[in-house]
Amino acid sequence: MTPAQRLIYMDNAATTPVRPEVMEAMRPYFHDRFGNPSSIYSIARESKEVVESARETVARALGAEPGEIYFTSGGTESDNWALKGIAYANRKLGDHIITSAIEHHAVLHPAQYLEKQGFRITYLPVDASGLVDPGALEDSITKKTILISVMTANNEIGTIEPIREIGSIAQRHGVPFHTDAVQAAGHIPLSVKHDALDLLSLSAHKFNGPKGIGALYIRKGTRIDPIHHGGGQERNRRAGTENLAGVVGLATALDIALRIMKDEAERLRDLRDRLISGILGSVPHTRLNGHPTRRLPGNVNVSVEYVEGESMLLHLDSYGICASTGSACTSGSLEPSHVLMAIGLSHEVAHGSLRLTLGEESTSDEVERVLEVVPQVAAKLRAISPLYSPNERDYHV
Repeated sequence: MTPAQRLIYMDNAATTPVRPEVMEAMRPYFHDRFGNPSSIYSIARESKEVVESARETVARALGAEPGEIYFTSGGTESDNWALKGIAYANRKLGDHIITSAIEHHAVLHPAQYLEKQGFRITYLPVDASGLVDPGALEDSITKKTILISVMTANNEIGTIEPIREIGSIAQRHGVPFHTDAVQAAGHIPLSVKHDALDLLSLSAHKFNGPKGIGALYIRKGTRIDPIHHGGGQERNRRAGTENLAGVVGLATALDIALRIMKDEAERLRDLRDRLISGILGSVPHTRLNGHPTRRLPGNVNVSVEYVEGESMLLHLDSYGICASTGSACTSGSLEPSHVLMAIGLSHEVAHGSLRLTLGEESTSDEVERVLEVVPQVAAKLRAISPLYSPNERDYHV
């Protein structure tokens, strides 16, 4: 990127910039109002009141009760707590957990860990659009099933799962239902009551809040063990001094996100669809990954055949465009995306994926610039690919 180029950030699914209003709301809690909420003197009591006010804000956003919201260090901790906490608390009742093959690794890795502890895990397949089949899920339930965990929306391909239908099934069978809503919170409407949810994970840095703070909704009456020990914070369920500034930042960012959600979602969908149609129309042999309409407002994921994804990212970076090939949490892996493999892509095509995720600072001019650059990058990389020929008869993939 030359000094004159403006950075175009299109990796908002990985993280988002903190809103200026959120930083201002957090600022006093680093120095002037720093009291430990667990202490009893005046500035500590003020901190306690701030934490409880933030809890009420998060609860309103989800249609929950304040006492059902627990602050964590982020989505990964919330997911780990949901799976391990439910498994440990209910191991005398059963040993079977149902999840999907395209979950974030914050769910898949705890599930694999629990398998080593003797629990049985069913990893449900998805269709070519990334959707879980609720009928197949219901068929997988046994008398020993103690948890269902299916994400609200996929972090790589943006597909929005049939959470309400799954929640109804889980409720009918009396099985606790957890959803990883990290990509969805602040971007699409959520309701723990309407979706019959028992647990829900979210993370502030996905909706223009700070990193290092998240929350887990736990429906009142849910049997769950703590996984953090060492103090009585969060009503004896999550030990550790509260991240006061982070809690304020999460609540402030979520409140703003909810107020602008409808208009912002419409704006992002327009930009998203322009990106999708522009790339598919200007770059031959590309395909959209994920559901064409049941997808997050700002998510674009395409496969560009005969191009290696990491090379594409490096070339885009030289033009000042920040993108990804999938989840930021697995960007160092040489293996193809488990999500793209699960929807039926070959290794070669999966390795050529490009994820562009839009956010509040994304503009129409930026979209046009990306649509100008992506075809150039694809053509440049295909020109040195041994698998590519301009003559369609000569393709070898």
